[in-house]
Amino acid sequence: MATHLQKQIEKIKKEILSLGAMVEDRFQKAIYAIKVEDLELAQKIIDTDFQIDEREIEVEEECLKILALYQPVAMDLRFLVAVVKINNDLERIADYAANIAQRFKTSSQNKAKFKYDYTAMADQAAKMLRMSLDALVHLNVDMAYEVRDMDKDVNLMRNEAYDSMKRDIRNQPEMVGDIINMYLISRHLERIGDHTTNISEEVIYLIEGEIIRHS
Repeated sequence: MATHLQKQIEKIKKEILSLGAMVEDRFQKAIYAIKVEDLELAQKIIDTDFQIDEREIEVEEECLKILALYQPVAMDLRFLVAVVKINNDLERIADYAANIAQRFKTSSQNKAKFKYDYTAMADQAAKMLRMSLDALVHLNVDMAYEVRDMDKDVNLMRNEAYDSMKRDIRNQPEMVGDIINMYLISRHLERIGDHTTNISEEVIYLIEGEIIRHS
């Protein structure tokens, strides 16, 4: 029984890491689409979001099946609980990547002249996502705490974007729609940072057995 359980645990680990790689790739491509103004790539990200949704459901169903069949305890139980939550956070990150692509598409279709440089914010969020997945792979609690601390930088950059765009609205009121559309990209990036923080907190729970959300 224990051997079968460990085989299933290893299978789930590979599946959640594969999903994480897919999500990271979608996020990177969404930012790249904005950078090089690639509408075709943005549309592809939007059109294929369902693939992430399907994978998320598959991973959750596998976790629930293992819980029912093997009734794991201790570390194995924490791992499956953490994966169910991380699985959901990854799906939400993919949704925000699709939302970013949609905002860029809307801006391009409206021939918006207003632009905002999201490079630093996107790089920080992408680094957090990559590190949170590495922390899961290597069960590195120090890295997980580091990711959690990095979220404040993403929030700060979102606030800076907000302040900048408020000034732009005052100076260019005729462009308010385009500016708000661009601001929403910063909100999506901030939410990606939040969900990545959630992943790091689940890794901490997995390793230390302590729930640190809201602390």
